[in-house]
Amino acid sequence: MRVRVCAYAIEAGGLAIFMLVACSFGVLLGHPASPVVHALPDPLARRALMGMAMGVTAIALIYSSWGRRSGAHFNPATTLTFWRLGKIDTRDAATYVGAQGLGGLAGVLLAAGVLRAALAHPDVQYTATRPGTSGVAVAFAAELAMTFILMSVVLRVSNDATLARFTGLAAGALVAVYITVEAPLSGMSLNPARSFASAVPAAAWEAFWIYVAAPPLGMLAAAEVYVRRHGLRAVYCAKLHHDAGPCIFRCRWAELSAMTESREAPPVSHPQTAR
Repeated sequence: MRVRVCAYAIEAGGLAIFMLVACSFGVLLGHPASPVVHALPDPLARRALMGMAMGVTAIALIYSSWGRRSGAHFNPATTLTFWRLGKIDTRDAATYVGAQGLGGLAGVLLAAGVLRAALAHPDVQYTATRPGTSGVAVAFAAELAMTFILMSVVLRVSNDATLARFTGLAAGALVAVYITVEAPLSGMSLNPARSFASAVPAAAWEAFWIYVAAPPLGMLAAAEVYVRRHGLRAVYCAKLHHDAGPCIFRCRWAELSAMTESREAPPVSHPQTAR
């Protein structure tokens, strides 16, 4: 039970940290009084910096001792997808989702207590996710496509004996690229809990349904394609980065780890038989 409670707390704390970083960089790169905004007037350049900051944060969380313990979901859509794949008990999935929502909100509220009016400024607005000028339909399609690609990559890489250790790097790189390129279309959420955390203090509920519906649908669609191509047994665990520590999931990591060891082991040379 202690292992489970620890994993739940990590999911809350991890998204809280992610949102703290997002809010801090949102002010640094978005508030009109920020020296960075004056030095870099090009929005694309500032989005690239934001993407790098959040991509590195995601990578650090995934590979941290915390992330290796809980599986580093930090996203209800990710948890729901692994639940559909049969890797998570219903009780654990529900508690993960609740912890992620509360943790993300706690992170934004903590940032608001420190950054105050700067975070509430109209150009920052608690880093709330909103559809861009292209409209709701484009924002929904963009969130759907991004999450489909992200989960497709996670499943492909994390379940390959040779590539599994690069899962966090691949996920973080996609986050960085998405923020840089896609943010003007949907605000770049990928995560219902992340959008909820900003929407509460910002009262940004217009088109909020996009960020609740599109990420799970995109990830579930990716899981369906993966299972149809590779089979359900080709999903070994729900962790983005695994180690030898405790695991609360329906885990078959040992099988994948054994494959990795067999592939990396040097060939055994046999002495020639004397004639």
